[in-house]
Amino acid sequence: MKIIIAGAGNVGTHLAKLLSREKQDIILMDDDEEKLAALSNNFDLMTVVASPSSISGLKEAGVKEADLFVAVTPDESRNITACMLATNLGAQKTVARIDNYEYLLPKNKEFFKKLGVESLIYPEMLAAKEIVSSMKMSWVRQWWEFCGGALILLGTKMREKAEILDIPLSKLGGEHTPYHVVAIKRDTNTIIPRGDDTIKLNDIVYFTTTRKYIPHIRKIAGKEDYADVRNVVIMGGSRIAVRTAQYVPDYMQVKIIENNLSRCNRLTELLDDTVMIINGDGRDMDLLLEEGLRNTEAFVALTGNSETNILACLAAKRMGVEKTVAEVENIDYISMAESLDIGTVINKKMISASHIYQMMLDADVSNVKCLTFANADVAEFTVKAGSKITKHLIKDLGLPKGVTIGGMIRNGEGILVTGDTLIHPGDHVVVFCLGMMIKKVEKYFN
Repeated sequence: MKIIIAGAGNVGTHLAKLLSREKQDIILMDDDEEKLAALSNNFDLMTVVASPSSISGLKEAGVKEADLFVAVTPDESRNITACMLATNLGAQKTVARIDNYEYLLPKNKEFFKKLGVESLIYPEMLAAKEIVSSMKMSWVRQWWEFCGGALILLGTKMREKAEILDIPLSKLGGEHTPYHVVAIKRDTNTIIPRGDDTIKLNDIVYFTTTRKYIPHIRKIAGKEDYADVRNVVIMGGSRIAVRTAQYVPDYMQVKIIENNLSRCNRLTELLDDTVMIINGDGRDMDLLLEEGLRNTEAFVALTGNSETNILACLAAKRMGVEKTVAEVENIDYISMAESLDIGTVINKKMISASHIYQMMLDADVSNVKCLTFANADVAEFTVKAGSKITKHLIKDLGLPKGVTIGGMIRNGEGILVTGDTLIHPGDHVVVFCLGMMIKKVEKYFN
């Protein structure tokens, strides 16, 4: 595929690096020559120094032959303009990064399509939704729902109380086990487990299950004494913080601590009266204790500084907060955050890249999720009639190493699969892949 990425900022650079490893034909364009210089030397991609909203610049980048054009500059209107021009000049698919929630409303989708903008992506909103999902249960690191919650993927860390430690997976239950262990993150390695693998202390284990068996997983993971999240403290009044406060369920009480007074005033305009805005330094332990940190079940650090967020979550953990979430935009720090036992790590570059990656696939994929810690992706495929996946039992498909089927949804009902399951056309199948292997898997669904 020929993919043009307009904007060599955080999201564009991460996406370009990711896709260049897949041997795609990547062209990264930006009007800042310095940003592009380091990338072209270190990665297998071409760079074009030109404005994404310049017709001559787009022609120079070869937009006429582009299968996918992605505009992810910090300027929303520039991204929309670039996509409109790219479509007019012959690009097959276009994606624009935006920061206006109104544009995403279903009634506006057709309007943007007519303009030539096929898909819109709002990284801060995606990050906020992921934060809220991970906060709903204090014992869960990552949470993802498929087909409106018919099938659920959750990741949780194994502590001393877990009942499933050091037992081969084949002995944990037969074919009627109400969950499927799709991956185990151990230290820096991610394992797609087989029957003779065991779960060890401090592993992060990813399960697929149906909603009614979540209490069972909570029990076997030894997490029944974790309090439900009712009180949330957010450090930093960023756009992600605003969206998070808007998305939390009504039963949660939210406080936002922001150092900048004018930003505090703006937050009071953007959020309703149920959210308490506090002007102060979220790193000040006395202030946090005064605001009831010891009675808080979740602490979310969303400042623009990754180190500050990691250290603040570490301090909150020491104060007894069970659920911590840190925004870590520096990818090199993610493994450090994990080794320090920071709870959930949010990286909007990786979340955005997962959504854009979905656009590259030829198969019918309704969502792709990047598991931040695990160097793995989860994709939900809709099965077409006549596709390879329907012609054999799962055990006879010859799926690539590093790939497992976590479950499926048939007629709206979540079903856990075994090697003897036969997949039917119309099923929604949840596939778990190490690294960037989704492209290798999609041939089974075409």
